[in-house]
Amino acid sequence: MINKKAILVLEDGAFYEGSSFGATSTTYGEVVFNTSMTGYQEMLTDPSYAGQILMPTYPLIGNYGINKMNFESKHIQARGFAIRECCHQPSHRQSEYTLHEFLISQNVPGISGIDTRAVTRHIRSGGVMMGIISSDMTIMEAQEQVRNLPKYDATRFVQDTGTDRVYAWQEDENTNRKTPSLAGDKSPHIAVIDYGVKYSILRILRQMGCHVTVVPHTSSADNILAAAPDGILLSPGPGDPSLLQDITETVKKLAGQKPMMGICLGHQLIGQALGAKTFKLKFGHRGGNHPVRDIATGRVYITAQNHGYALDAATLKGGLDISHISLNDGTVEGLRHQELSLITIQYHAEASPGPLDNLYLFERFLEMVKSEEKL
Repeated sequence: MINKKAILVLEDGAFYEGSSFGATSTTYGEVVFNTSMTGYQEMLTDPSYAGQILMPTYPLIGNYGINKMNFESKHIQARGFAIRECCHQPSHRQSEYTLHEFLISQNVPGISGIDTRAVTRHIRSGGVMMGIISSDMTIMEAQEQVRNLPKYDATRFVQDTGTDRVYAWQEDENTNRKTPSLAGDKSPHIAVIDYGVKYSILRILRQMGCHVTVVPHTSSADNILAAAPDGILLSPGPGDPSLLQDITETVKKLAGQKPMMGICLGHQLIGQALGAKTFKLKFGHRGGNHPVRDIATGRVYITAQNHGYALDAATLKGGLDISHISLNDGTVEGLRHQELSLITIQYHAEASPGPLDNLYLFERFLEMVKSEEKL
């Protein structure tokens, strides 16, 4: 394989030279880093990375290839991939093809051979910023173009990542692996509002014995309630929640109607619906090693995270109490309501990638659902 030269150019003019892999097209997006040591396939297919150039801090990527099991959506969601070293000869019994082939198949460009730790330090110092990966442009051309790109903060991405139809999650769409059979009417029915849902959330709900119906983010409150769910889960998703005021109004109408859980963007939307405000983090929380304290128990959990925005604790109202906090920076990582059957988490209990220490939160949600059914 002949490596073609490529560049990563950031909005502030910083540039890094390396080799092209994957597609040779030019791409742009907000450049973000993830500290997980494994899980590049799950990261690339996570809808929350829509509009972003993803950069793992772990130096060797692609060593176990790409398989049918670890998709979190139907296709790659990140716009580009920046890594230190790309493995072109993966070794794993489930591997179907290489990372390079995966990116080519979906026309997603990558750059390897750059000092990703240097880029990470640069972003931690200056904050996340727009960037360009190109194997065709000169450094000066890219520096000029990147300054005029549409800003990540000004773009709505949910319409590009969520479903546009209602469907029941019956099986894994990539593996055709059947999920467990359920016991008819005794199984709780959960409606998942799809802002960019990860398949792992749907898999876990099914494994816990739920009927799962996925509904578009454009669904009205009346249409969602007409499906007669026992509980409602608001999914993760990409972008700035402050751009989603129409969706926030729908969430406001749903609050208190059924037991509700919000994850990541869903957590932020619930906070907004009840009067709180959000703000952008300097470089976000992305990785599988973030410590969070469950205030009710005092226990510390290591969590998987992927978000660039957070709720402002000083603006919380509407009966919301903080249930979880980040031990890295003290930001809000979870909420509970004083009266309503409502919980949220800013991080990812389903992980993928990351630790599965936080599955108890799905159990907590389903306990609320079952309690409501008995009333």
